[in-house]
Amino acid sequence: MKMKTSDKVLLELKKAVDNVEIVDAHSHNIVAIESDYPFLKCFSDANGDALINAAYTLNFKRGLRELTELYGPSLALSLGLHTVQETRRSLGLQQSALTCFKAAKICAILIDDGIDQLDKMVDIEWHKKVVPKVGRILRVECVAEKILDKGSDGATWTLDSFMEIFTKELKSVADKVIAFKSMVACRSGLAINTEVTKKEAEEGLSDVLHAGNPVRISNKNFIDYIFMHALEVAQSYDLPMQIHMGFGDKDFDMMLANPLYLHNLLEDKRFTNSRLVLLHASYPFSKEASHLASAYPQVYLDFGFAIPKLSFHGMISSVKELLKLAPMNKVMFSTDAVAFAEAFYLGAKRAREVIFSVLCDVMVESDLSITKAIAAVKDIFAENAKKLYKLHKLDVPPKDCDIEPHIPSPFMKEDLHISLKDSSTDSDVEPYISSYFQNEELNGSSKDITLVRIIWIDASGQHRCRGVPRQRFYSFVKKHGIGLPRACMGISSVSDSPVEDSNLTCSGLITIVPDLSTKCRIPWAKQQEMVLADMCTKSGEAWEYCPREALRRISKILKDEFGLVMTAGFEVEFYFLESVIKDGKEEFESSDKYRKCHTSAFDIASPMLEEMLNYLQSLNITVDYLHKEAGKGQFEIGLEYTDCFGAADRLIYTREVIKTIGRKYGYHPTFLPKYSLDEYGCGSNVHISLSKNGINVFKASDGSSEYGMSKIGEAFMSGVLDHLPAVLAFTAPHPTSYERLFSTNWNGRVVSWQKENNYAKISTCRLPGADVVSHFVCPAFDACTNPYLGLASILTAGIDGLRKDLSLPAPVDRQTPGVNQEDYRRLPDCLTESLNALEEDTLFNKMMGDNLVVCIKAIRKAEINHYSEDDEPYKDLIHKY
Repeated sequence: MKMKTSDKVLLELKKAVDNVEIVDAHSHNIVAIESDYPFLKCFSDANGDALINAAYTLNFKRGLRELTELYGPSLALSLGLHTVQETRRSLGLQQSALTCFKAAKICAILIDDGIDQLDKMVDIEWHKKVVPKVGRILRVECVAEKILDKGSDGATWTLDSFMEIFTKELKSVADKVIAFKSMVACRSGLAINTEVTKKEAEEGLSDVLHAGNPVRISNKNFIDYIFMHALEVAQSYDLPMQIHMGFGDKDFDMMLANPLYLHNLLEDKRFTNSRLVLLHASYPFSKEASHLASAYPQVYLDFGFAIPKLSFHGMISSVKELLKLAPMNKVMFSTDAVAFAEAFYLGAKRAREVIFSVLCDVMVESDLSITKAIAAVKDIFAENAKKLYKLHKLDVPPKDCDIEPHIPSPFMKEDLHISLKDSSTDSDVEPYISSYFQNEELNGSSKDITLVRIIWIDASGQHRCRGVPRQRFYSFVKKHGIGLPRACMGISSVSDSPVEDSNLTCSGLITIVPDLSTKCRIPWAKQQEMVLADMCTKSGEAWEYCPREALRRISKILKDEFGLVMTAGFEVEFYFLESVIKDGKEEFESSDKYRKCHTSAFDIASPMLEEMLNYLQSLNITVDYLHKEAGKGQFEIGLEYTDCFGAADRLIYTREVIKTIGRKYGYHPTFLPKYSLDEYGCGSNVHISLSKNGINVFKASDGSSEYGMSKIGEAFMSGVLDHLPAVLAFTAPHPTSYERLFSTNWNGRVVSWQKENNYAKISTCRLPGADVVSHFVCPAFDACTNPYLGLASILTAGIDGLRKDLSLPAPVDRQTPGVNQEDYRRLPDCLTESLNALEEDTLFNKMMGDNLVVCIKAIRKAEINHYSEDDEPYKDLIHKY
């Protein structure tokens, strides 16, 4: 059904399209002003005498008009090619290029420098003067041809001798380029023979050599052989392989460039982890390319070259064909510009017009909301290319800048961050940080930032922050931190004063130092950034009360002793409540009347949920699922698995997003374990697994395991089970936590584990369709928990199980005949009992530190004392969690 799209919505989309900064994912070198390369090539791909006719095309007339507008209104009075050329000469190459790239809002270009025939071509390094990010694309046939042109030192080439040098050349530059590129489509076609033999390739090489110098590789068997070898190298270095689809070239049979011919290659098991980028919209086979991108995970699309060389309607038609089936997260833009900065400008300008037109039509057809359309704009023009080509590799800090070294984190995936700015003042220097959370444009500047929020989580699980003005942050705080009273970790949910017996007082300072790998622009406060902080002593050493340091230190023990990494993924449950005044008192009511997974609840909450997901996406936080939970007004978000440290970071930012969205729509969001005795509780159920070198080692490797777990997995989970009563003091740290855990809706009151039981305190989870267990889940983890301390306690217990090689007892289910729960240790029924278990279990003092554990106990006791006397603790707590 078509709908009328309002002018306001169209203006919002137009603004997004006009302002997005572009990653040009495929282009070529610029040439010097004095080059003999004809400027008419800016408008046409014709050669020789045919180029003269370019001046009579609509593309030329339109492009010339746009260039006169670019270089100044005064030029419009003397519209002509000569006038534009003279203006270019007067400005000089660098200034004219800067004018074009700035107007085009191009923040990064990826250059294929394999076109040798360009007269006075400037090198890739020069381009860094005019564009913030520049990457090189290696054309593999050029590498092969140059090797063969140089000869074999007087000996006769053999396939083995050539391939040895060819492989060495590819590997020597693999870590210096952003992608490989092949001309296979326009040399011999895409019907690549994946079974080509060594003998056939040897004969092909002989055929190529007999053709004389300069070498041009055109023998199909030889091309197929080196293409597949180059693809294997690219795959081993995690590099994409671009394929030139030949649009505009005269020296090949266009029918052989149909991407459907790639079927055999795509089905070949050797190349299932490769990433192939089909350039130029695969024109005129855009529909076929769209099908491949939807059917094969390794196929991506680039619609450069179709823009701006086709007619306007031709461009729209081509892009629409691509988007009919292709996922929008696999489509990218490039200008394919050659020789002239003006070509980059024209390509970018025309692309914005085309994408705006296409997405307007899509919204009219009700296929996309404005929010999703804007997200598509960002993805197509920048985000998809950033992720696919891993553009963080382009970031090298200036030598004259005082910048912290980049320390990569093992759980970071597509690392994105702000570019470095002019280093003339220290306060304007962005740190060289590769961060999972960063999602700003590659040449984004912090000059529009007014404030940076430095966030820490106290021992009672509350989110705290201190704001620092931008200049102060970048000139000093980002490196040296900012002072806080030592009492900041001795505070309970009762008051902001340190509790008794915590050993922390208001005298003395510690320093909170930003962890710059977590710094990101706040999606709902565009002129602010937020960053998580570590706690240090004045001398810069890690503070013994720092929760992040506790998790970091114990993670290192797991790695050093067993070579393992604990991975985690959180379920985030929360309520959207309505605040109402009854009899002069504030009361909270549910925002809907629906129960678990009800579709009507989704309809009502869709605007909120979509905006929430967009905010999380802008922070590069991946959501695995989202559903309506059992409570009225309750929802749940499932976050992706990652390194446990990263999982805690993401949990904090996710809660910040949820709180903001709820307030924006007039609701009161809460994560409180039990906001009402009449409603279901909220947890942060944590899923735990173990990995080694990126491979899940928790699951059994064969069918010999009784429970589907490896010996390592069983020992680790046995340790958690053995210490679970004391672990609850960290993961169920508030009196209200136990109202959730042991309400009538829960079971599992003994120290035991169960198979795939959501209500057990420890439950295993199988892989879909398999008999092996991939991980276990601890539901006894809620929002009153400091996530770093909660994960550190689980990790501590698991390490003890590994050290002792504990055996896993049989699972227990109270429904199983003959099971007597009186034969098992009981779990604590309240926080007091958990504290007693922690007092008796000295493991945590040894692993997490005596002083930290003493402080935790003191805070828990203070909360027990306070809330035992409070008849309605929810009314206060609901504003804190």
